[in-house]
Amino acid sequence: MEPSEPPAGGVVQPSFFGAAAVDAGGQASRGMPSADAVTGRATRHGAAELSDPTTALAALHGACGACCRCGLALGRQQVVVSRGNPAASLMVIGEGPGAQEDASGSPFVGRAGQLLDQMFASVAIDTRQDAYICNVVKCRPPDNRKPTPEEMAACLPWLLQQIELVQPKVLVLAGATAMEGVLGLKGGITKLRGQWRQWRGLWCLPIFHPSYLLRNPSRERGTPKWLTWQDLQDVRRRLNQLEAGSPQLEAGGASAGASAPTSPVAGSAAQVSAD
Repeated sequence: MEPSEPPAGGVVQPSFFGAAAVDAGGQASRGMPSADAVTGRATRHGAAELSDPTTALAALHGACGACCRCGLALGRQQVVVSRGNPAASLMVIGEGPGAQEDASGSPFVGRAGQLLDQMFASVAIDTRQDAYICNVVKCRPPDNRKPTPEEMAACLPWLLQQIELVQPKVLVLAGATAMEGVLGLKGGITKLRGQWRQWRGLWCLPIFHPSYLLRNPSRERGTPKWLTWQDLQDVRRRLNQLEAGSPQLEAGGASAGASAPTSPVAGSAAQVSAD
């Protein structure tokens, strides 16, 4: 473990910004319809019609396990639906399962998932208790390739049911595929990350996929890891504002990278390991 070094301005960054590793994922898809284009399909499955969210989510998990809507079902070991707390105010949406997720049945459990947990711990968000984590597609694409538009469209009704049942206040979209699959935006994650948008009454924030951060280990000011730290602090602030009932919430982004916050989130640096 290495101590964190302050960037310009004297702000101590959490030590996950010092981790260097290699992983795959977080690539954009093309031609994907937005979630709004298939909203009507989301309520046609039995899970969404159950009154108890816990029972409904369990039913959804079982229904996903029997799903054969696309060719990904042929090569999966397990369907990968979710992990975390279904009562959380924060939902994190990624691209799709990798090999370790396919074997375990849980999303974000590999190197990128470990970094994801560290990222949120740096802003006092415990992904076991404070977040519900899922993916745009529930089955692993062969060789960890990005899912096709047809595969994402086939799986999108499941994701819409999850959102409907969990009823989060904030969606964090990890990577270009999640951003395009939910919001229908194709402008690129580098351009659109850190910008708050409202979608179906929810606040959405695209961020870099943690696998991209593993491939870009620099933590200098203005780098992807530094920018992601700004985004995560924005997520923490937005959740605090929503919990307090603040009426002064706006779209756009205060974390475009122009300036650092005046102080780190309480307890952030001490909670994260660089391992």
